[in-house]
Amino acid sequence: MEDHPSPAHPPRQPSLPWRIGSALVMGFVGINSRLFMNVTNSTEVHGLERFLRTLDRRKDPTQRRRGLITVSNHICVMDDPFIWGVLPFSYQLDPNNHRWALAAHDICFTNKIFSTLFSLGQTLPTHRIGHSPLGGLFQPTMTEAVRLMSHPPFTTPYSSPNSAPPVDKSLSSPDITDPFSSPNHIYTYSTNGIDTFPAPSAYDTRQYSWIHVFPEGRVHQHPQKMMRYFKWGIARLILEPDECPDIIPMWLEGNDQIMHEARQWPRFVPRIGKHCGVWFGDNVGGDGSTIFNELRRQWQELVAEDEEREERRGFTMGVLSDGLKYGEKAVALREECTRQIRAAVLAVRRKRGLPDEDPKQGLVETWRQEGGKKEGKMDDGSWVGRT
Repeated sequence: MEDHPSPAHPPRQPSLPWRIGSALVMGFVGINSRLFMNVTNSTEVHGLERFLRTLDRRKDPTQRRRGLITVSNHICVMDDPFIWGVLPFSYQLDPNNHRWALAAHDICFTNKIFSTLFSLGQTLPTHRIGHSPLGGLFQPTMTEAVRLMSHPPFTTPYSSPNSAPPVDKSLSSPDITDPFSSPNHIYTYSTNGIDTFPAPSAYDTRQYSWIHVFPEGRVHQHPQKMMRYFKWGIARLILEPDECPDIIPMWLEGNDQIMHEARQWPRFVPRIGKHCGVWFGDNVGGDGSTIFNELRRQWQELVAEDEEREERRGFTMGVLSDGLKYGEKAVALREECTRQIRAAVLAVRRKRGLPDEDPKQGLVETWRQEGGKKEGKMDDGSWVGRT
């Protein structure tokens, strides 16, 4: 690490103890997921070699030129980490080239022990709009995720150490920092102005990271393997980074039988003897002539117009004006981007051999037939759970 790190001169990597802890957590969970998915259960995998070539090209963080997004349906509360059990053992011990994920703040970050484990396991604390007024598209964790998909340096949210919220040392607090990195105002961020979590985007080795997203926003187990509508947060991760990320859609099956939402006691125990499947699609992002590159071009035009209108100089990565949040054109771009990424996942579903969905399945209005319940068995026969 540098002697005098600053937002303009970010350190190369987290402290050695943090890196060791992250490698241990990621390795332990990854190796056990691989054993669980291939020994106590069986898993068929399609397109893995192509996906591994993508990871191999990204092994050296200094040579990355864009982020990576994997996106899939969500059928089991343990989809992540189970699905990454398909990766060979050698890929499980390299946190720099492993996925980041969005995890529920109210489940995974409720105290210091959970916060430490899930932070070392490369998840970001995310408020869910159905459970917290702090949730939604523009919460601080989405800013952090956009920055992880980009290249530092970034503007720190705090002008000085004294402006950062104090770190609560009690075990009941979710606050967690890398105690060997300082000053905290460079390496941390807050999801609500009170708590404190590590800001991985501050480090050079985290540039152009890999993030996996479940855009349905909740576990959804449908008898015909239908997906819910996708939420718009995925659009921010595609439109806003400084380069168009590689985007690899995926399709998952079978994990719902390992932990079905209707399972009885003992609910916390994953079932064994099930057959699962993971399908990796083609890269639909990157620097090619794709619909996502065109949508990003339109987004960049909006950003330039907004800067001129607001007489601002420079775009702060992940921080949006009201016009870029709620303007008609900005909303329309997010909606179209989300529709296109859902179509990309459906294309993998189709290659797997499933029949096409009714186009109405991708509309918010269609899913109102589930009824007013947030969880459990819905009116259409599907099961919805917390994620």
